[in-house]
Amino acid sequence: MARERLGVGKELLYELLRGVPPPSWTRRPNAKDDLRAEALRMRGDGRSVNDIATTLGVSKSTAYLWVRHLPLDPDPAAERARRQAHSKAMTDARWGEYRVARDEMEDGIRDKAARWVGTLKHRDVLLAGAYWCEGAKSKPWRKQTGLDFTNSDPGLVELFVRFVEALGVSRDRFKYRVSIHESADADAATRWWADRIGVPIEAMQRPTLKRHKPSTNRRNTGEDYRGCLQIDVPRSRQLYVRVEGIMAGLFDAAMPT
Repeated sequence: MARERLGVGKELLYELLRGVPPPSWTRRPNAKDDLRAEALRMRGDGRSVNDIATTLGVSKSTAYLWVRHLPLDPDPAAERARRQAHSKAMTDARWGEYRVARDEMEDGIRDKAARWVGTLKHRDVLLAGAYWCEGAKSKPWRKQTGLDFTNSDPGLVELFVRFVEALGVSRDRFKYRVSIHESADADAATRWWADRIGVPIEAMQRPTLKRHKPSTNRRNTGEDYRGCLQIDVPRSRQLYVRVEGIMAGLFDAAMPT
């Protein structure tokens, strides 16, 4: 025998030949050869024996025999990511059609409500603007001395600008400043906001940079992230008092008679 000619024991010979495929001439073609190759590939991707057996439709013992010479390197992060991706794929497959139908229905409701609003008149702008754009409220221990507004939604920012213009103040008097994380492109965001609200870039003050914390999982990243726009209306204390009056009128009108 070969091991006798080599002068080695059975255990040592098995150890030397572990993982070495036998010559093709020593065995007949097997219908499971393709499954075995796929099992080895899946094991190389970090798949468990149970996962391989379920995917290939073989018993766990067969899957184990095929891949037992390839120990699985435990990687909790990779395994967690794989499980999350699998769970998301299963959820999307189950609820995908429902979500599409739901989104289409909600888009129709939203469009119908938007058409119902129509064109805002002067009084409408004042009422809506006072409600959404009151900004920092005056407190007994901290009196508000003017109108200011900070938001990342361009629509609300434009509503605030129109609201203050309806009060008789031109947007040329406003002070504008972008507040954005230091990891973003502050200059590009400043140019975008200036173009969005229709003011020259020279009207924009130096951006306020917020420190980026790598430990936090922020979602406001990417090319669409442009920070918040801070708007301050100088010498607007009396305007703020007017806004308080409008809000008081809204509260009184909402009370049952």
